[in-house]
Amino acid sequence: MNRDTTAETLLEARDLHTWFELRQWGFLRAGHVRAVDGVNFALRRGEAVAFVGESGCGKSSLARTLLGLHRPTRGEVVFEGGHLEALDKRGLKTYRARVGYVQQDPYGALPPFMDVGRILSEPLIIHGVRDRETRQARVRAALEEVRLTPAESYLSKFPHQLSGGQQQRVVIARALVLEPSMIIADEPVSMLDASVRVEILRLLRNIQVERGLTLAFITHDLSTVRHFAERIFVMYGGRIVEQAEVNELLDHPQHPYTQALLAAIPDPDPDNADREHAVPGGEPPSLANPPPGCRFHPRCPEAMAGLCDRDEPPDFEPRPVHLSACWLHR
Repeated sequence: MNRDTTAETLLEARDLHTWFELRQWGFLRAGHVRAVDGVNFALRRGEAVAFVGESGCGKSSLARTLLGLHRPTRGEVVFEGGHLEALDKRGLKTYRARVGYVQQDPYGALPPFMDVGRILSEPLIIHGVRDRETRQARVRAALEEVRLTPAESYLSKFPHQLSGGQQQRVVIARALVLEPSMIIADEPVSMLDASVRVEILRLLRNIQVERGLTLAFITHDLSTVRHFAERIFVMYGGRIVEQAEVNELLDHPQHPYTQALLAAIPDPDPDNADREHAVPGGEPPSLANPPPGCRFHPRCPEAMAGLCDRDEPPDFEPRPVHLSACWLHR
């Protein structure tokens, strides 16, 4: 589905860099970890997107930068026309009410000495909702929206009294209680049993559609995104190497790294159990000392000496509205 992105853009990242200083012996500067290293994208109002890549590719650092928890080293984040880095303390507080966050580890994300009612009321108190009845109504509505019903039976429970799936539903309810226009979900099902993962993903997708939210879903698992996201951004070495609408990218992957990720997905057919997966060897690059040129070239079976190992590839458009940062598309 092609849409006019300029009219519907909610959040935009422009040449975004987030580097972390390395120190040796606690005080000597020893370079930087280039966690996010030159990222550009625009998220449309009301769409679901997925950021996909191996652990250590910069996905979570990107999420925390978009949330305002890390300040960009260079570049900018623009939300509803305003520049995130220009916000003062009050403006940043308002921004964080507009962008909800669903963490990876639900138990670690919930204060163990607060009951569910207090956990969900706290954001409302912090953001100035003074009327107690209003807070209670919004807390109950959030619990019902995440299918924790009847709400009254959960209000007095503590996190350790809930299952992992119930804990993650409380985390989602906390992200929703301030009525944000965007949710960032960082590996929201990776800590859950397989039996409840699909339920949580369907819940997030249904809430996103019903509320008209923008949802940024961060995952290392390409197999989960076809029925969940509308667009995919594939990250490697702190950069976006491929982006397209979901069916286009999964059916016609253009970058060798995306092809490798898809080849690594286990085949549930037992007749194919012995099939060799064409997965490149090696490890993801060190973000403290990334290789020159294309960051995938040390692992790429199609790397061209004197080009891929020297020059950083720009974004090519090998298919309509499908971008791939690879010299094979020259």
